Amino acid sequence: MERRHRSPETPESCFNLFHMCHCVLAVEMDATEFRRRGKEMVDFIADYMENIEQRQVYPDVEPGYLRCLIPQEAPEDPDTYDDVVKDIERVIMPGVTHWHSPYFYAYFPTASSYPAMLADMLSGAIGCIGFSWAASPACTELETVMLDWLGKMLNLPEDFIAGTTGKGGGVIQGSASEATLVALLAARRRKVQLILADQPERTEAEIISKLVAYTSDQAHSSVERAGLIGGMRMRKVPTDEKFAIGGEALRRIIEEDKKAGLIPSFFCATLGTTPSCAFDHITELGPICNAENMWMHIDAAYAGSSFICPEFRPLLDGIEFADSFNFNPHKWLLVNFDCSTMWVKRRSDLIGAFKMDPVYLKHDHQESGLVTDYRHWQIPLGRRFRSLKMWFVFRMYGVKGLQDYIRQHVRLAKEFENMVRNDPRFEISADVVLGLVCFRLKGSNELNETLLKRLNSARRIHLVPCQLAGNFVLRFAVCARTTESRHVKVAWHHIRELASELLLEQGH
Repeated sequence: MERRHRSPETPESCFNLFHMCHCVLAVEMDATEFRRRGKEMVDFIADYMENIEQRQVYPDVEPGYLRCLIPQEAPEDPDTYDDVVKDIERVIMPGVTHWHSPYFYAYFPTASSYPAMLADMLSGAIGCIGFSWAASPACTELETVMLDWLGKMLNLPEDFIAGTTGKGGGVIQGSASEATLVALLAARRRKVQLILADQPERTEAEIISKLVAYTSDQAHSSVERAGLIGGMRMRKVPTDEKFAIGGEALRRIIEEDKKAGLIPSFFCATLGTTPSCAFDHITELGPICNAENMWMHIDAAYAGSSFICPEFRPLLDGIEFADSFNFNPHKWLLVNFDCSTMWVKRRSDLIGAFKMDPVYLKHDHQESGLVTDYRHWQIPLGRRFRSLKMWFVFRMYGVKGLQDYIRQHVRLAKEFENMVRNDPRFEISADVVLGLVCFRLKGSNELNETLLKRLNSARRIHLVPCQLAGNFVLRFAVCARTTESRHVKVAWHHIRELASELLLEQGH
C-alpha cells in the first residue's frame, strides 16, 4: 500500500486549520446560553423531584441495557444540547434507582435538599482544588468553621473542636470508608512510632506484622476492607443479643491476642450498625482502648446525624474516650453526597501519617500555625469545596429545622413498627431506635427471601435484607426527604398484600 506523506503546511492550510478549529469552538456554550440552559435544568430537576413518586422506584432493565441505546464511539462532530437533554429520559432514567422516592426504603438515606444542590452548583463553578490554604483560603477556612459548627451541634468534647487554639479539629472525607481507613493508618503509624521510641532495635516491618485491629461482627464491610488496605489483621468481636459489642467481649479477645504476641492497636466501634442500627457500648469499650493505648475510632455513618437532637445525644456518651469520630451528613442531614465529616482529638496524628511537602505545594503561610492544609488529613490530594453545602444547609434550615427533619423520620419508623407489631404474622427482629425497622414473617428464611423477591420484583417499593442471629430479615429504612405517613401506609399495605398471597400459596 502506498504511504502518503503530508506536505509541509502552507499559510493557506494553516488558515484552513485555524478556521476549522474556530468553527468547532464556536459551538461551545457561552454565558448567555448557559443562563438559559441552566434555568431549564433547574426546572427539569425541580420537576423530577416534585414528581418522583410517580416513577417506578426500582428500574426494570437487564445488565447491558444502556450500551445498545447509545453509539459505540463518541461523536466526531458536536451534538446539540437539545439532543443531549432528550436522551436523559430515553437513556438514563430507565436505569435509575430513585433513591429520593418516598417508596425507597433500602440501605440508608442519601441526603438531598435544594440548598445543598444550589451550593453544589456554586462549588462546581468555582472549581477550586482545595488541597492547601493557599490553593483556596475560603475553601479551607469555611471547612474548619463548619466542622466546628457541626461539632458544637453534636456537643462534642472540646478536644475535637479546632477553634483558633485547639489541637483537634474536623475534616470532610469522601465517605465513612475513607474516614475509617485514614484513622487506621494514623493508628498504625502512631503505634509503630511509640514502640520504636521504646525499642529502637525493632524494625518497622516486624512491628506492623504484629499489629491487630478489632471491630464488631456487625460492622460495615468497609472496616474489614480498611484492614486489608492498611496491612493490619482485623479481628471481629462477637456481639450480644442486641447485636452490640460489650466491654467484656473486647477485653477477652485482646488478652488472647496479647498472649499470642500480637499488639492491639486499633478498635472501630459502630454506633448504628448497617444491618440493624445497633449501638456498641462505647462507655465500656472506651476505657479499655485507652488503657491498652489503642486508637479508638467511632463510625456513626448513619446514626450520627441524630445526635444533634438532645433526646438521641446519650447514644454518643463515651465519645470522650475516642481518638476519632465520623458520620455522614450526606446520609441524614440534608447535605448532598459527598460529605463525610471526621473529627480527631490530635490533628498531629493524621498529619504525621500523611504529610508530604514537595516544593510545588508549599506556601508562605503553612508554618504560621494559623492555617490548615487538608491534603495532610486525607488520602487524595485534591478536594472539592464541599463545606459550601454545609454552610447553605445549616443556615437555611437552622438547627431546629434539622432536628425536626430527623424526628419526623423516627416518627415514621415508629409508625411502621407499630403496624408490623399489630399483625401477628410478622415479628420485629431488632430494637427500633431511629429510622430503621428490621422485621420478617414468622417462618423460614426461604419464606422471607421469597417475600422480598416478590416485593422488589413488583417495583412499587424497594427494600434490602440483612442477616440477624441466623435469620433472613427485611430492612425498612425511612430514606427520602419527602416521605410522609401516607407513603408508609401504602408500603405496609403492599407488603401485607403480597405476604397474604404468599402464605395462601403455601397453605398457611
